[in-house]
Amino acid sequence: MLIAGFPAGAWGTNCYLVAPAAGEECVIIDPGHQATEGVEDALEKHRLKPVAVILTHGHIDHVASVVPVCGAHDVPAWIHPADRYMMSDPEKAIGRSFGAQLMGELTVGEPSDVKELGDGAQLKLAGLDFSVAHAPGHTKGSVTFQLPESAEVPSVFFSGDLLFAGSIGRTDLPGGSQPDILESLARVCLPLDDSTVVLPGHNEHTTIGRERATNPYLRQVAAGQGADDAPRRGM
Repeated sequence: MLIAGFPAGAWGTNCYLVAPAAGEECVIIDPGHQATEGVEDALEKHRLKPVAVILTHGHIDHVASVVPVCGAHDVPAWIHPADRYMMSDPEKAIGRSFGAQLMGELTVGEPSDVKELGDGAQLKLAGLDFSVAHAPGHTKGSVTFQLPESAEVPSVFFSGDLLFAGSIGRTDLPGGSQPDILESLARVCLPLDDSTVVLPGHNEHTTIGRERATNPYLRQVAAGQGADDAPRRGM
């Protein structure tokens, strides 16, 4: 399997291109702010042909380049229905005062082909099988994507901002919920095998086993403590 990732834009959003191997079809995950050049560079470097964009949630730092990327390659974008409005109205999604600072430099809107993700969906794209889990808390429509283990590679879990947000308590934007993110951590993350690779996580190059040992929210959830007992750190 080939996973090419890079941090995009001022927020350093984690964007990934995933393919069975170089020279094959690929899926693009979370092409955020200023990700277009990085996507095109990775496509050329690895000789990849994109077939879809899939989005872990709708915040502008994860979807800002969806329209140009989908338009350039005539591919659909997949997003949970609860977050779909964020592509066309990012100010509402992140708050008017913050959004007003960004709108002058961003082109917003939906690509021509948008498909909606459902909890438990199985996406067969580019020869890969992605399992979708609805994981609200960072946003109402946050999802994760998981690729199954094979003889060659362990399972890979694309967490979006679930673990990253869980580790810092980032639930202060519209649609964020501390109880929901803790429930999502317990339901979606804790049952994963220790060897499951997490992209991105609380630590770089991490596994869910390492997350269980180091992520303060996962430790609290695993111990059976509720939202009021979880550590809180702002950002």
